[in-house]
Amino acid sequence: MASSAPPSKAGGGSRKPLGFMANAMKRRQSFVQFFAMTGILLLSVRSVGQKYRIHDLTEDTEALKEEQEGLASRMNHIKQSLLAEAALEPTGAFAARLRLLFSDGSN
Repeated sequence: MASSAPPSKAGGGSRKPLGFMANAMKRRQSFVQFFAMTGILLLSVRSVGQKYRIHDLTEDTEALKEEQEGLASRMNHIKQSLLAEAALEPTGAFAARLRLLFSDGSN
């Protein structure tokens, strides 16, 4: 009756857990799938981030174009107002100088 001890306890105390590389080699297919899925997930997250960044940049571009149009309109209104005020001067020298200045910078 010397063999009454269960066989599972006979060599269980000396068994060490497998290291990372040994475990990876043992379950190679699972690790490859894990790294492939992780890579796909990271690429998907990056793609979504770029999508929203492009959307934000498009909105910013549209806002800048509207602002540029508004500023151009204000500049034209200011030029026309200055020319109208200068036309009221009796000598006309100021109006001629303004027309010369405005023709160089804007057209």
